[in-house]
Amino acid sequence: MSEGQNGSIVQVRGLRTYFPIKSRSLIPRVVGQVMAVDGIDFDIGAGETLGLVGESGSGKTTAARSVLMLVKPTSGSVKIDGTEITGLNARQLRPIRRKTSMIFQDPYNALNPRHTVGAIISAPFEIQNVKPEGGVKRAVQDLMQRVGLNPEHYNRYPNEFSGGQRQRIGIARAVALHPELIVCDEPVSALDVSIQAQILNLLHDLQNEFNIAYLFVAHDLAVVRQVSHRIAVMYLGHIVESAPRKTIYSMPLHPYTRSLLSAVPVPDPVRQRQRTRIVLQGDVPSPIDPPPGCVFHTRCWLYERLGKPERCRTEEPLLRPFTTDQTVACHFAEELVGQGVGESAAEAAAAAAALSATPDDDEPEAGADAGATIQESPVQQA
Repeated sequence: MSEGQNGSIVQVRGLRTYFPIKSRSLIPRVVGQVMAVDGIDFDIGAGETLGLVGESGSGKTTAARSVLMLVKPTSGSVKIDGTEITGLNARQLRPIRRKTSMIFQDPYNALNPRHTVGAIISAPFEIQNVKPEGGVKRAVQDLMQRVGLNPEHYNRYPNEFSGGQRQRIGIARAVALHPELIVCDEPVSALDVSIQAQILNLLHDLQNEFNIAYLFVAHDLAVVRQVSHRIAVMYLGHIVESAPRKTIYSMPLHPYTRSLLSAVPVPDPVRQRQRTRIVLQGDVPSPIDPPPGCVFHTRCWLYERLGKPERCRTEEPLLRPFTTDQTVACHFAEELVGQGVGESAAEAAAAAAALSATPDDDEPEAGADAGATIQESPVQQA
């Protein structure tokens, strides 16, 4: 995985996060493990956005929370600004937390209803014992104005604000200490479509102003395409493909990535009816007992078309470099490109591009309409 232009703020290697399953006996004992995240690697550079996409249950949110040590990883390495944090206790993590922050998915449950907006946004200053020039109240009101809130509403409570305004409160709290990394856990999925673009514009402006790195977790392919510099696709706790934004949408290499792109609707009824859909059969396997070999082989359309090769059932594919900036975990990625199996990459890219106002260049920009969520379990069209 390539580093960001200004060096890596986050370095994750071999990250595994398992949750024990205990028996209901008189003396509980561990009888299994939920392998939510099962060995992933990625880097995030300064001022860079890494989009993390996949179906529900793929481990995206657990991976994001593990990076911030909100969930204790089972094994692996997480470095923030060069400092290994997986072995640190709460006291040792405090200075690291000043460099990181998180924007939560639900703006209604992420804010304490008994605290005023001023108290919510000023919490990072109090916890980290930071005394901004001009006082905490002035700093908070400046932040409120920066994120599009009325500074005069300093003493109001969260229930007096709309969903979009509450998310702006959460963003103001997240950027209060000018962190180097912000984890965005589906920050616009609970908002109206008309509000989503405003929040994305705000995140884009803040990134440019403070050179913040984002780990952006989302289901929405149009949103991910718009905000991300690079994209990593997760399935059942594994990263199966990673590449720059433009490459993922123009030349997807993994069968799962192609199936996700084929589920994106085109805003043209005639073209939509003519498109070739890649239909995934069955449900996502349980992370308690994942399939041997390639975890995707039980639903893989390429596996079926190639005659169910034994290698897919017995040998786990490693995330390997395919080009200088694209990695893929598939034994037969070359076969896929060579044969052009399934929906063409150009058609998939056109479908995704139709949902975004972002020009097809190297830099993500704000202002695209949000919509078209990844379908959790694509089904055959009638």
